Amino acid sequence: MARPTHVYTMDYVGKLIGENLELLQEIASNSDNIDYGEMIHAYDGSQESIATFTERGVESVKEFLADIRAWDGGVRQFLVDEQCDPEKIERIMEDEAKS
Repeated sequence: MARPTHVYTMDYVGKLIGENLELLQEIASNSDNIDYGEMIHAYDGSQESIATFTERGVESVKEFLADIRAWDGGVRQFLVDEQCDPEKIERIMEDEAKS
């Protein structure tokens, strides 16, 4: 299998697939949600890293989103299960209602 030669930042993925950035951050905060090796952290020497996705990682995110939207309680229940901040849940759910 060929190795990825380019990756996409989380911000770009959000724009590319029309998803809320905070929701993507919640999904990416648990590496079990994304296929192994499809999320890559890029370090620039600062304290922070930038989460990026391979092409397959973008597909994995889209599949995960489709799955959680089919669950009882959908995105809201996912966020509650992830112990997401209630204010963040409301912001994400507001955005969900628009789409």
